[in-house]
Amino acid sequence: MIPTILFVDDEPDLEALILQKFRRQIRDGLVNFIFARDGIEALESIEQNPLVDLVVSDINMPRMDGLSLLAKLQEFEDKKSTIIVSAYGDMSNIRTAMNRGAFDFLTKPIDFIDLETTIQKTVRHVQMLREVRRRQMEAERAHAALSRHFSPELARRLVAGGEGIAVQWRDVATIFTDITGFTSLVESAAPETLGELLNEYVGGMTEVVFAHEGTVAKIIGDAIQVLFNAPGDQPDYATRAVACAHELDRWAQDFCVRQKAKGVNFGTTRIGIHAGPALVGNFGGNRFFDYTAYGDTINTAARLEAANKHLGTRICLSAAVAERAENFQGRPVGELVLRGRSEPLRAFEPLAQDRFDATATAQYSEAFAKMASGDAAAMPAFAALVGMHADDPLAGFHLKRLLNGGKGIRMQLE
Repeated sequence: MIPTILFVDDEPDLEALILQKFRRQIRDGLVNFIFARDGIEALESIEQNPLVDLVVSDINMPRMDGLSLLAKLQEFEDKKSTIIVSAYGDMSNIRTAMNRGAFDFLTKPIDFIDLETTIQKTVRHVQMLREVRRRQMEAERAHAALSRHFSPELARRLVAGGEGIAVQWRDVATIFTDITGFTSLVESAAPETLGELLNEYVGGMTEVVFAHEGTVAKIIGDAIQVLFNAPGDQPDYATRAVACAHELDRWAQDFCVRQKAKGVNFGTTRIGIHAGPALVGNFGGNRFFDYTAYGDTINTAARLEAANKHLGTRICLSAAVAERAENFQGRPVGELVLRGRSEPLRAFEPLAQDRFDATATAQYSEAFAKMASGDAAAMPAFAALVGMHADDPLAGFHLKRLLNGGKGIRMQLE
């Protein structure tokens, strides 16, 4: 872009003199000049030409002198670099000009070689500052876009260029969450109430994800999709996903309790987790940032989330996650034939330490083993378990299956 220089001087012949001295640069498109006769006219010119790169100003002028203009220019968000040119070259004026932000100070009569050198130096300085500001603005925009998906620390690393977001196949663990009865809540709650609820819920869930250094791939209404091992490598991504799911579950349950105390029936959050290859990256092009993932792994996690509705569980994950997570603690659900699938998928319910160590979990494992082997004793084993722990919906699910003639651990879920 051609630099634009504003000359501010009340001498009537200065404009013609400048245009004559810089005629070659003007002809070659290297510089453009505009002129004003005092500080007030200069401010009006800048208002009309906000991209002025440099101001060259006299001091002694009518209405508004050069030093007053200099002070005004420093109030601009885009502070204009200014060269003061004056016959009053005493130290007092020089110090005042420099204290008010002048880039340089030249004395009259003008040495045009010196003036040209000073202008070139100042223009280079202005262009460098603009480039720095441009990069800073781009970085801020990029950081704002990335912060929708990544934790603050990871967003900073990505902006700095430490890790890529190009579309690629990666092994990931993905979490899907959804809220039961959310449609009914949308239809019954006042818009302002619903907005506050959803903002608090999504905000809290997102903070949990970021605490585990997960990536928020999508937020669609009440549903949240989370990725681990993307965009950067996380060797323990399955372990992170399980730990994150437990904390999401705890946070969501506490949120429900708090809303119930206010008289709001906020539904239970269901969570599905799967691990495997997915196509991951920014699918938004140059104008829109949308870091997300596609593939069978993602679809399977969504179906596992939906499986919770049938099973009565809040978290359901695949064997692919359980086998990769360090020190996984949970209990088998069975071999699920998910909606739209023909092949079964081994699934588990992850358990917190206290539930995993409980006697009921050992009893469930014994009953499940009997069911897996086709032992007729499975039904009374599950009946006894449900009799002692009526609040165990998964045990109740299996008992109901067996009572309805179901056998084994393979089950079709619609």
